[in-house]
Amino acid sequence: MHICDMLSIGFLTPEYPHPELSRSGGLGTSIKNLATGLVSYEHNATIFVVGQDKECHFFDEGVKIVSIKKEIHFAFNWYLERKRIQRIIQRYIDAEEIQLIEAPDWTGIPAFMKFDIPLIIRLNGSDGYFCYLDGRKQKWKHHFLEGKALKSADYIVSVSTFTADLTKKIFKLNSSIETIHNGVDVDVFKPIETDINEGQLLYYGTIIRKKGVLELAKAFNLVVQKAPTTTLLLIGKDAVDVFDKISTLDIFFSILSEQAKKQVSYLAEVPYKEIQIYIAKAHIVVLPSFAEAFPMTWLETLAMGKALISSDIGWTEELMVDGKTGYTVNPKNHNEFSEKILKLLGDLELCEAFGKSGRDHVADNFSSKIITEQNLKYYKSIILK
Repeated sequence: MHICDMLSIGFLTPEYPHPELSRSGGLGTSIKNLATGLVSYEHNATIFVVGQDKECHFFDEGVKIVSIKKEIHFAFNWYLERKRIQRIIQRYIDAEEIQLIEAPDWTGIPAFMKFDIPLIIRLNGSDGYFCYLDGRKQKWKHHFLEGKALKSADYIVSVSTFTADLTKKIFKLNSSIETIHNGVDVDVFKPIETDINEGQLLYYGTIIRKKGVLELAKAFNLVVQKAPTTTLLLIGKDAVDVFDKISTLDIFFSILSEQAKKQVSYLAEVPYKEIQIYIAKAHIVVLPSFAEAFPMTWLETLAMGKALISSDIGWTEELMVDGKTGYTVNPKNHNEFSEKILKLLGDLELCEAFGKSGRDHVADNFSSKIITEQNLKYYKSIILK
C-alpha cells in the first residue's frame, strides 16, 4: 500500500475491551471490531479511552490504545474535563497525523471539543435515545450535552436507520445521517462443536429492565409450567433498576414462580473470550430487549449459528428475519414468547435450520470484512473532500 493511501483514524470512547481498562460492553466491542478491521487493511487506528484509572498507552492487536485518566475539576467539571481531553487528543493528532476522529453519541462526550480534523459521531444509542425507548425523562444536562455534541459534529453516521431516525426526532436534527451497521468477526464467532445443554435457555448482557429481562421472567414462568425441566442461565452484571431503585436481579427473582426459581442460575460475569462456550452450549438464546441500536449480542449469537428469539422492536427488521434467522416477538407478549421457546425446545431440526440461516445472514451482510470496507469507503469520502 502506498503511504498516501494509508488512513489514520482516531476513536474517542468511554470503553474498550482490554484487561488494562475499565469494564466494557457492546459499544467497546463494536469499536474494537472496527479498529482491528482497519489495522487488518494496513491502516492506523488510535483509541482514546477516557475516564480511566491511569494514564498509559500500549498496542493491542495492532491498535494503539491511549488510556486517559479521569480528573475532577473544582468547578465546571463537565466542561473543563472535556477541554483537557481535547488538548491531549489534539497533541496526538498533530504528532501522528490522525486524519479524522470518531466518537459515540453516549452522554455527548465530544461536546465543546474542537479539533482541526473532521469529527464524526456514530449513533450507537444516546442516553436520550434509551430514555425515549424506556419512557423516561432524560436529565437536562445529558440532553444538553448530547444535543450540543450532535449539532457541532461535522458528520453523523448510525449503526441502524431506526436509531438515526429516532435520534433526529429527539434532538431535532436536520443532519443527513448515513447508516453503517455494526459488524462481527465471523472467523472468531463461529459454530463450535460441543455438547448442547438440552433444554437450556441463555440470556447474556446487563441484567437491566431495558433489556427485557423482567418480561423474560414472566415468559419463563409459562415455559416451566409446560416444560418443567427447562433451565435458564443469566450471564451479566446486575444493575440498579431505574424505577424501583433496587437490584434488577432481585426484581427478576421476585417475579419468578417457586417452580421457575429452581430452574434459574446466574453468573455475574465471565471473561469475554469465554462467552462463546456458553452460547455454543445453550439450546436457545433469548434476548428480548426493548432498547438497542444494533446489538452485538444478537450478531454474535447469529454468527455462532444459534437459534435466537429476540424482540421485534424498531431496529430488529434491519438485523433479524422472523421465521428464518429465529423468532422476533414483542417482549410484553409473554404467551407468544413462551410458545416460541416451547416450539424450539421440541424441534431440534428447526433450531439447527435457524442457526444455519442466521450464520449465513450475518456472514453475507454483517461480517467485519464487509462492514470495515463500508467504513473505509465512508472515511475516504470525508478525508478526500
